[in-house]
Amino acid sequence: MDSHCLFCRIVTGQIPADVVLETPRTLAFRDISPQAPVHVLVVPKEHHRDLGALAEADPGLAAALLSSLGAVAAQEGLDHYRVVFNTGTEAGQSVFHVHGHVLGGRPLGWPPG
Repeated sequence: MDSHCLFCRIVTGQIPADVVLETPRTLAFRDISPQAPVHVLVVPKEHHRDLGALAEADPGLAAALLSSLGAVAAQEGLDHYRVVFNTGTEAGQSVFHVHGHVLGGRPLGWPPG
């Protein structure tokens, strides 16, 4: 854990969140600034900077993260949804703890916006 990381602090309960799913290895909670009617963030409980770092360090945890993303979509009743991972500041990553966004509940055009 990184004591300065926002998502690590949510995982440890230091910062409250609207949790929608918890597994032994992942935590899913509603985004505080939703971009769609359903906007849930799914994070591994273990700190990894981004998706590439996670995949290299622990492929099993990467698989668990993907499984949780699908479970959140099902739990939220989404038949159509988008999953987004931002890697790096130029891609829009603002919290450097890997996280997937589950977005749905309305038509999502392309490009995102």
